Amino acid sequence: MLLSLNWLREFVPFEGTDEELADRLTMLGLEVEEVNHPFAHLENVVVGHVVECDKHPEATKLSICKVDVGEAEPLPIVCGAPNVAQGQTVAVAKIGAVLPGDFKIKKAKLRGQLSMGMICAEDEIGLGNSHAGIMVLDESLKVGTPLAEALNLDETVLDIGITPNRGDCLSVLGAAREVSMAYGLPLTLPNAELTESSEAAADAVKLVIEDKDQCPLFHARVLKGVKVGPSPAWMRYRLIAMGVRPINNLVDASNYVMFELGQPTHAYDRNLVEGDELRVRLAGKEQKFMTLDDQERDILPRDLFICDAKKPVGLAGVMGGNNSEINDESTDVILESAVFNPPTVRKTARRLALHSDASFRFERGVDQNNAGYAADRVASLMQQLAGGEVLAGRVTVEPTPWETRYLRFRLDRCNALLGVQLSAEFCKNTFEGLGCVVDDSNPADWKVEAPSHRHDFEREVDLYEEAARVYGMDRIEAVLPRVAKSLESVALKDTGFEFAKRLKAWARGIGLREVINYSFVGEEDLDAFGQPKDARVRIMNPLSEDQSVLRTTLAPSLLQNVRTNVGHGAHRLRVFECSKIFHADADSETTAREAMRLAMLVYGRRNEEQFPWPDDQSADYSDIKGLVEQLLESLGLPAAEYRLKDEHAYYLPCVEVVMDDEVIGELGRIKPEIADAYNARREVWMAEMDMDALQGWFEGLVPSFSNLAKFPPIQRDLTVSAPLTLSAGTLLDAIRSVDEPLLEQVVLLDSYEPEGENVRNLTVRMTYRHADRTLKDKEVEKRNSKILKKVLDALPVHV
Repeated sequence: MLLSLNWLREFVPFEGTDEELADRLTMLGLEVEEVNHPFAHLENVVVGHVVECDKHPEATKLSICKVDVGEAEPLPIVCGAPNVAQGQTVAVAKIGAVLPGDFKIKKAKLRGQLSMGMICAEDEIGLGNSHAGIMVLDESLKVGTPLAEALNLDETVLDIGITPNRGDCLSVLGAAREVSMAYGLPLTLPNAELTESSEAAADAVKLVIEDKDQCPLFHARVLKGVKVGPSPAWMRYRLIAMGVRPINNLVDASNYVMFELGQPTHAYDRNLVEGDELRVRLAGKEQKFMTLDDQERDILPRDLFICDAKKPVGLAGVMGGNNSEINDESTDVILESAVFNPPTVRKTARRLALHSDASFRFERGVDQNNAGYAADRVASLMQQLAGGEVLAGRVTVEPTPWETRYLRFRLDRCNALLGVQLSAEFCKNTFEGLGCVVDDSNPADWKVEAPSHRHDFEREVDLYEEAARVYGMDRIEAVLPRVAKSLESVALKDTGFEFAKRLKAWARGIGLREVINYSFVGEEDLDAFGQPKDARVRIMNPLSEDQSVLRTTLAPSLLQNVRTNVGHGAHRLRVFECSKIFHADADSETTAREAMRLAMLVYGRRNEEQFPWPDDQSADYSDIKGLVEQLLESLGLPAAEYRLKDEHAYYLPCVEVVMDDEVIGELGRIKPEIADAYNARREVWMAEMDMDALQGWFEGLVPSFSNLAKFPPIQRDLTVSAPLTLSAGTLLDAIRSVDEPLLEQVVLLDSYEPEGENVRNLTVRMTYRHADRTLKDKEVEKRNSKILKKVLDALPVHV
């Protein structure tokens, strides 16, 4: 938020320096990030008086002037403006001045005539857009005075970082309240007096609010017979200092009061508002709407409209429509000053990337009791600047009147919590300086009425916070709190961040290298990986075409890493990424649903090259599956089931990782045509695990312990011939399903497919162990034969 020091002094008689004010505001919690000087480029621009003005002998469009700038001799200046004349008071840029556009004024000769400065037009010194001629100043200005001083420009502007809970400080008035309280200075509000006509505004316009939760209050003022034109210089220059482009006297008055009082208002051309009616309602359906910036916006049913009798004329709290805007032909005005539901405004502005000064304030909440005063102030300025008459009274609809909040305050409890001894007098003066009404008839338990502009006053501790920040957080000594329990006795819940750190540590420890990619990819990338178009979250202002959407899977990013590394001569990759994916979700406040994923990719040789001979065997399914198995084992999770999936957008084959019928991930080989497009020269194997599901399983674990084995195991290998359609997992499940308490482990050792046959040989190893004694071969053979018989009966296999 920008705060002009000159403007502030119109509210409070602060006489200190900008450095002093910046330090005090920062310690009050309003951090001053920068002290700006918007008109610093006018350092060598002064008020001058044209003593002589003659035509240039060598150029019909140039004039030779002698200009008094308060020095010993008038300066010779060659000027090309058509309106320059003897006797004028003008703005003169002296030699050494650096004007906007890095234009430096130097001593020069123009068509043989010496020129030692420049008589300036508005646009040349950043005080407007006009280049029709030079600025002609008021004759009363003293010659030689620096122009910024002569025009009383806002030379010092503080850039203040406002936290979301302090929407009351998004105005000069809000900052003035803080300065008034901090320095004990009187606060003076600007004049909002009006000269009203006999005609009642209530007879000229009708207001309707269909949803009281979306619009608690709506004020309207009506003006007739106004004349649209440029604003006076003092208003234009102040708006420029605040970073706003002046438009015309009516629009500028609205913007001026928004910065002044923190209440956004909007002016409609009454002749363009059909039926003289303004109606606040939800859009109700998807449609298009053209805003003031001439951009067509996609409106959702939940967006809030301001409508006339037939059509929408404004996007409530965000921006007006171009079908009712003030123009040069406007004569009658309907002025809106309302309060809108902050979450509704925030969702609309964020989704449309349409963050206006108005929405910035409505999102944080405006002062409902101040809206009427702001409407009167704007109408007063409009009448002053554009003439016309103001119809009598405000038209007001307030379905949800402001309810005053009362908070208790206990001084002893406050001091105990803060660890300081604040006096009752200090606390009362502080609260009253903030706008509260304090009832301290009970010295031990005060009743404090919160002001309507402080939406963050909700609980008693909020008053403690105010007392602390005004007292000075830096004055409160740091004291270690007393801890009643040891840290070991406190159960700390693992957060998603901590779980991600655990997975990253595991991945690095097992030999994978972490890659960090942008969440942005191109439409072509998602097309290549078969991602549905309706699931994509598109970026309104992409950095480039290949970064125009948010990724719905981590696969495109990892394949980009493959392309980059292969291009640099890498023949072996073992990488992982732990990051978010995004899917479009119209029900979400951000229009996107986020999910965490852990992706692992292996490419190239299985082993690193070693002397004396290289191993050229490529990584395959067993490598990527082994990583997944090791991940689950490191987390202490039970063994997963691996199910072959019939079809997948970019895996061939694709295997689902399933735990208790919940799919927690997928793994497989990237389809060759996709891998080829990313310059991969070997097979690319990848797994993508659902981190949210993994964390759910991990947090649901109940720690258990079993004694270490004391007796040796006995192992038996079994090779069966099975159809290709029978998965190894089915065989292992069949063996494990046999009720055999001594069977400790079953693992797949080998798979061999004889050439030309429609079968494969699967070799499994079964481990038997007894907890209390050493097993004998004879009893193992008996149990092994029992298992073999049941497997042969259950599956189409033979030994």
